[in-house]
Amino acid sequence: MDTNDRYGGHHDTRRPRLRDRGRARGAVPHRVRLAAAAGAAALALTAGLATPLDPAPREALAAGGGKRTLTVAVAQSVDSLSPFLAVRLLSTSIHRLTYEYLTNYDPEDNHVVPGLATRWKSSPDKLTWTYTIRSDSKWSDGKRATAEDAAWTFNTMMTDEGAATANGSFVANFEEVTAPSPTELVIRLKKPQATMTALDVPIVPRHVWEKVDDFSKFNNDEDLPVVGNGPFVLTGYKADSYVRLEANEDFWRGAPKFDELLFRYYKDQDAAVSALRKGEVSFVAGSPSLTPAQAASLGREKDIKVNDAPGRRFYALATNPGARAGNGEKMGDGHPSLLDRRVRHALFRAVDRKAIVDKVFQGHAVDGAGYIPPRYEQYFWEPSAGQELAYDPGEAARLLDRAGFRKNGDGRRVGEDGKPLNYRVLCHATDPNDKAIGKYLEEWWGDLGIGVTLDCRDNVTDPWLAGEYDLAFDGWSVNPDPDFVLSIHTCGALPATPEDTGATDNFICDKKYDDLYARQLAEYDPVERANLVKRMQSRLYDLGYMNVMAYPNAVEAYRTDQIASITTMPSEAGNIYGQDGYWSWWSAVPADSGEGSGGSSPTGVVVGIAMGAVVLAGLGTVVAMRRRATAGDRE
Repeated sequence: MDTNDRYGGHHDTRRPRLRDRGRARGAVPHRVRLAAAAGAAALALTAGLATPLDPAPREALAAGGGKRTLTVAVAQSVDSLSPFLAVRLLSTSIHRLTYEYLTNYDPEDNHVVPGLATRWKSSPDKLTWTYTIRSDSKWSDGKRATAEDAAWTFNTMMTDEGAATANGSFVANFEEVTAPSPTELVIRLKKPQATMTALDVPIVPRHVWEKVDDFSKFNNDEDLPVVGNGPFVLTGYKADSYVRLEANEDFWRGAPKFDELLFRYYKDQDAAVSALRKGEVSFVAGSPSLTPAQAASLGREKDIKVNDAPGRRFYALATNPGARAGNGEKMGDGHPSLLDRRVRHALFRAVDRKAIVDKVFQGHAVDGAGYIPPRYEQYFWEPSAGQELAYDPGEAARLLDRAGFRKNGDGRRVGEDGKPLNYRVLCHATDPNDKAIGKYLEEWWGDLGIGVTLDCRDNVTDPWLAGEYDLAFDGWSVNPDPDFVLSIHTCGALPATPEDTGATDNFICDKKYDDLYARQLAEYDPVERANLVKRMQSRLYDLGYMNVMAYPNAVEAYRTDQIASITTMPSEAGNIYGQDGYWSWWSAVPADSGEGSGGSSPTGVVVGIAMGAVVLAGLGTVVAMRRRATAGDRE
């Protein structure tokens, strides 16, 4: 997943360990907005001193023998380094760097390309899929990566509830997974599944992970270096401080140009931007993006390039729909008035999306509606003129009147019990957009006679998972295949009991939506599947549980005197941080290497990818299907 990305940073996740959610499609148990982690990267150009964030002394690059280190300062902390548990964008991005997936996405246009699998095919009835596993991938401890590792990964998720925490929805329809040989993986399905070329699940080494006793508690953060087969090897970690990765010289696609990649945690976004100005870091993305003021200021700096491109995220306001577990038990303390669709629609009618785009994002976003950003044209949906919940304070007031919430003598909306309406709005303390829009909500809803209390926290996970909120700022990074971000609103994603952690984003459970979800998952015709996905977004819009206010741009910056070139995804206008793949950090070229020139190098970094892509006869363009994750990512 990438995911993901959802709430606590954007995702502050799970109850057991503490999920923007982003990545991230799977059964994500957490909900917090996988808000995309922000980032800043620092190329260590001087002899480094040990610091709390980077305890290992760095050697000067000028000496010729030092490591080239690219440091990415992030505004999101790691929820877990276990691929079975992680859902935050930062965490799932790290897993994309350290583990291979069966397939990947081309950085130029997001079409499906080989990963650990070099080719794949389905049976005529679409119930059996056979993948050829490459023979030139090996784990960082020297052992060969095989189909048995993939089979074990999927089977563990199918049989262990803890292992299914983050990505369980990928395997819910699997009947059997076997590895007849080291290079052959066979997956039998219960019914057709259209996401078989978009299984965004990190494949782990069986000989390491079969020793784990409890997957729900194992965070994969103590036995370092972590054994993986991606372009980087995870070698160091300190919670809320840093994650260090070293280039995998044996990576089958070729070693990264930087020797080391360091994700460094910055709680204060201004401090990260200041570090970029000073040359202490090489890349910064913000939380999840740079503010307009920061971007404008950095754009005037010498040797700094601002990348401002359509993003893969949506930014929303979620209502508590009467949180409950799968067994029917109620959870949390959401305001009962929000169970009335008229009230939900009234609140959204009183939100001026244009003002949010123009005044908060200052043009670095477009108006929102459905769950899929316009970047993914195939699945993008907009409401019809008669369906749109357009900004109309007068209609909002009339809806509240009809719902029985009229103004008293003090101008406050009260119900039959005489109590004034006052809503708690959960927000991220580190996200300036949440706070800025929260101030507008206080004004807009105040004019309606509704009180607003902003509940801004560093960690929004606990109240979100417990259903202890009225409304909350939410958002996810959407993958090329949107299945994950759609799956988190199904009834099956609810926690089994109030004591469990489910994959649900916002406790939504609607049978009509579930039926559409099942149909799109089994639909192989790309046009018909896209129509079903649009109908799902239309259904969610009409229910009024989620108000997608905007699709923010990916606004990030890097030093061209430290990074000669780096890949955006997609190539013409895409993001660098939080990609559906490892292309940006794997392709980044140090400025002192003699390769490349300042600016993005969106194409040509992946040699021969198109050669390996397999077009499946009879499936049309299904291999080009887009996936979630969002991150989660997850992503």
